[in-house]
Amino acid sequence: MPASVALASSVSSDDLAAARETLARVWGHDDFRGLQADVVSEIMAGRDVLAVLPTGGGKSVCYQIPAMLRPGLGLVVSPLIALMTDQVEALKQQGVAAARLDSGVSMDERSDIWRQARAGELDLLYVSPEGLAAGAMLDRLAELPLSLIAIDEAHCVSQWGHDFRPDYRNLGRLAEMFPGVPRIAVTATADARTRDDILRSLRLEGARVFVDSFARPNLQLSAVRKENGSRARTDATVIELVRARRGKSGVVYCGSRDGCERVADALKDAGTNAIAYHAGMDARQRDRLLGRFLAEDGAVMVATIAFGMGVDKADVRFVIHADPPGSLEAYWQEIGRAGRDGEPAEGITLYGPSDIAWTLRRLEGRPMAEEVKAVQTRKARQLFAMLDGATCRPQAVRRYFGEVSAGPCGVCDVCADPPALYDATVQAQKALAAVQRLGGRFGRTRVIDHLLGKTKDVQPWESDLSTWGIGKDTSPGGWRDIVDHLLFEGLLLEDANDGKPLVGLGEAEAVRAVYRGERAIEVRRVPAGFDAATRSGNPRRRTREGNAAVEALDVDVRARFEMLRAWRRDRAAEQHVPPYVIFQDKTLLEIAQREPGSLEALADISGVGQSKIDRYGKAVLAALQGG
Repeated sequence: MPASVALASSVSSDDLAAARETLARVWGHDDFRGLQADVVSEIMAGRDVLAVLPTGGGKSVCYQIPAMLRPGLGLVVSPLIALMTDQVEALKQQGVAAARLDSGVSMDERSDIWRQARAGELDLLYVSPEGLAAGAMLDRLAELPLSLIAIDEAHCVSQWGHDFRPDYRNLGRLAEMFPGVPRIAVTATADARTRDDILRSLRLEGARVFVDSFARPNLQLSAVRKENGSRARTDATVIELVRARRGKSGVVYCGSRDGCERVADALKDAGTNAIAYHAGMDARQRDRLLGRFLAEDGAVMVATIAFGMGVDKADVRFVIHADPPGSLEAYWQEIGRAGRDGEPAEGITLYGPSDIAWTLRRLEGRPMAEEVKAVQTRKARQLFAMLDGATCRPQAVRRYFGEVSAGPCGVCDVCADPPALYDATVQAQKALAAVQRLGGRFGRTRVIDHLLGKTKDVQPWESDLSTWGIGKDTSPGGWRDIVDHLLFEGLLLEDANDGKPLVGLGEAEAVRAVYRGERAIEVRRVPAGFDAATRSGNPRRRTREGNAAVEALDVDVRARFEMLRAWRRDRAAEQHVPPYVIFQDKTLLEIAQREPGSLEALADISGVGQSKIDRYGKAVLAALQGG
């Protein structure tokens, strides 16, 4: 039996004084936020927890502080080396005894880490699920007193989630191997079905479940319909969007490795500090590129989904999806990498019917149970319905995750400039009938030509059909919008057909409901132009005051802020760590504004803990004086 059994319930759940003192001393924050205090109380009392907290909501603190206060070693299971490295380096900066065991750690370093663990010199040890299953790691851990077991990015355990990893399914056995050790599973994205799967798979049936609001009021969301599926046009739109945000750090997600390379090269040619990142690169190259992104101001990472999980760069000001993800969970996690510092940020998604066709083809080719495939297909359609819909975007996402009372955000593109909708039920009936009469043998353009009566060299069998020319009251562009919307709704489906997609009917009962008039079809009117400098892509119609930006600061404050950033950049380069693990921009800005003249005054600023005072306090004061 592991030595950790006797440690359970050794701390009273109603005594948070020590936890709050640790939060203030190490992290420089006065009190916990949101549900953090409730989660910490459960773990301090030795009870299991599932915590679904928003990106930037301080999930890590919920297990890091109890691991520091409870007797024994805190074991953290994390899915990515980059994520582990980032968190361990940040903890070391704050004076916390933390280490990681992964493929990048040498044998001598591993031996020293195990020595520290046996000597009780470590508070936290980070491992991957693959590493946990290999060799004698579990046997070694069984000889140590464990304070807790934390499973980060817990949505990876669920086949219903957006990032399923089979190795995570094996983590349920930790319940048997370390009985009595409190376990905490944390994630930022999990709907009700995924939460149930996490609890069952990890054997956390008795755990308390905490689900915080998914509201991100500083994040302004928008979506832009792609034009005609043209890749060159999409790339040009991305370039204009990034150029309109020149000097700001951001992430551009592409659906393929080739797309990453192509867009990154185009951005570089346009004068942007762009970095390509994808799974086709070797691990060392990816680590080097990630280091560049974290360290360099104004860098733009152009990446596939191989990048991003847990990357804690606080000053990412925008995330652009050149190609949309496959579900609302993936969308919210990827968009959530913007604005982690709480300052204004943007999430912009480009989407089109070819994207949903590609998503569904990819799902069809993946080995999974039919039930799981059906759920993932529904999730994809829910994402595209949100992108092409007229409901406030954050409201739609929050309701998807169970926040039924969520109201409009007031700042997304839909709220700021509500799209005009028109009842296209009759046109939809015509389009569905045309596809049915044509037998699913043609693509979108041919279907539209048929509706308009413009098919070249039309044959008698086609011109004799009842649907020939019945759509002359609608423009070609209007028909494209209607057909695209029917594809998003799943009423029409596209067959890849070796790169020449064919359009067929979707689910029979849903199509019949449209024919009978039981299901209304409302379609957005396409805006009359595109302005890459606005969030929505619509022409600018009004100006709005945003939150105070650095550019609007008093000249002296801005000079001090830039001086502090330069000082931080030098310290980060010396230590080979990202700048934000030393101080985040939000903290530097407050220092620049308040001009503390003593260590005591500096300690009063949020984000400045005692370890940072000891390590950097005098240097920060000197930097403020230009020394």
